[in-house]
Amino acid sequence: MSRRGGASRRPPPKKPHVAVSPRLRVTRGPPRAPRRPEGVRWLRSDGSPNWSQRLALHRGEVSEYASRPAISVAPSSTILEAAELIAEKKVRGLTLSDAKGYLRGIVMATDIVNYLGGGEYFEIVKRRYGGNIFGALRDERVSSIANPSPLYIYTTSTLMDAVKTMVVEGVGFLPVITEEGVLYGVITEHDVVRTYLSEAYLGVKVSEIASRNIVGVNIEDPIRKAAELMVRHGFRRLVVLGSDNSIKGIVTAKDYVAFFGSHRAFDLVTTGDIEEVLKTPVYEIMESGIVTLRADADVSEAARLMRDNNVSSIIVVDESDNAVGLLTERDVMIAIALERGAK
Repeated sequence: MSRRGGASRRPPPKKPHVAVSPRLRVTRGPPRAPRRPEGVRWLRSDGSPNWSQRLALHRGEVSEYASRPAISVAPSSTILEAAELIAEKKVRGLTLSDAKGYLRGIVMATDIVNYLGGGEYFEIVKRRYGGNIFGALRDERVSSIANPSPLYIYTTSTLMDAVKTMVVEGVGFLPVITEEGVLYGVITEHDVVRTYLSEAYLGVKVSEIASRNIVGVNIEDPIRKAAELMVRHGFRRLVVLGSDNSIKGIVTAKDYVAFFGSHRAFDLVTTGDIEEVLKTPVYEIMESGIVTLRADADVSEAARLMRDNNVSSIIVVDESDNAVGLLTERDVMIAIALERGAK
């Protein structure tokens, strides 16, 4: 059961996972709202989710599936320290814990994107620090942008409890704590997808669950635009497009935070004004490698591709290698969790 508690030198291009350069129809207007189970598919006649029997097969406690130890910082840590840890560990979020190991909140990469130019938290940077990047990163405490009352789950809960919480509540990052409240680890969409890789066939086509309305950013756009789009639409990743509308890569919230956490952003500063950094073109921080999969493939194949290529999203293509959608780990998790057909 879950509970709610309280211009630098351009780096060498990364080798793409595939050689094709798919094309994409990009949504320029407001996209659909983030998909929730009641708005996607597979509800019972009473409107409740039609949970898959696959969940019941994994009867162990959630502690068996969680990633541990949790990557954690103290509430008094600076935002720079949090960004450095996200860059080093390549994680999407951090737990906040005190000296005794008790959970005190979470901070996600998207929260830091919000703070560093993407949303309302950026007002702190402008008003408290006058836009000075060094003060904003080295003096502000992470607790000021963290969620102090995140959803969490107990070590004795089941994997089904965790998955149901993530699907229904629309979250993909759950701290796992002991009955005494001590932080044990975290369970994420990635952990769920990895757990079910042994499933040879899910009987769900990629085309049934992939997002068709995709928000894209141009390769030469400033990173600030990417940050604003992520925060405005609640996305962790954006497709990056060239001038010919071909896909050049993906940029994620983790990429954005790692740009600051790795200190690469500091190389662009001459006056200390963060606005200098926010003009950096997207190609400086994006991941150029992409993975593609045919729309008629089974979702289990998508899960294995994500694992083998260490990615959290896949470009969905038709028989002519034209991009027709985007599939994420969250989409795969929902396909695992919900059964088709109302009962």
